Amino acid sequence: MTDATFELAQVNIARLKAPLDSPQLKDFVDNLDPVNADADAADGFVWRLQSESGDATDIPVFGDHWLVINMSVWRDTDALTAYMYQGRHREMLARRREFFERVQEAMTTLWWVPAGHRPTVAEAETRLLHLRANGPTPYAFTLRTSFPAQGAEPVAVAVPDDLGCSV
Repeated sequence: MTDATFELAQVNIARLKAPLDSPQLKDFVDNLDPVNADADAADGFVWRLQSESGDATDIPVFGDHWLVINMSVWRDTDALTAYMYQGRHREMLARRREFFERVQEAMTTLWWVPAGHRPTVAEAETRLLHLRANGPTPYAFTLRTSFPAQGAEPVAVAVPDDLGCSV
């Protein structure tokens, strides 16, 4: 059971293979609104980062215009994984190599926040850099090696092998 005084923040960033308005990214861009609507309606969804455009593709991260950010808050890891690995999101996740460069460094991290807290991009950047430098810790972790809200022992989470997630 999740401690209701905490919620799960997640950030993932990706390096675009082409400009957002290019034919190569048309399917990705066309699916942003439906995928975001699915997240908004998902059980356990709390909040997502968005600009006036309704998504976060125009919000800068790490000062690199080729990076796009997705950041959200969820009730817990079960709610996040239930959303991630089904429906339209799963379909788009399986196609990520069409839209984004493959990188070696961690591009996704999770951390617990007090209920009601909405993380900033700077906070997400700090957590991601911490994960890259230290590996999974209660401060910044992954779905494969997650920690309970109190940050005690690691918890293993099953990630479908066919999605080939590296973190």
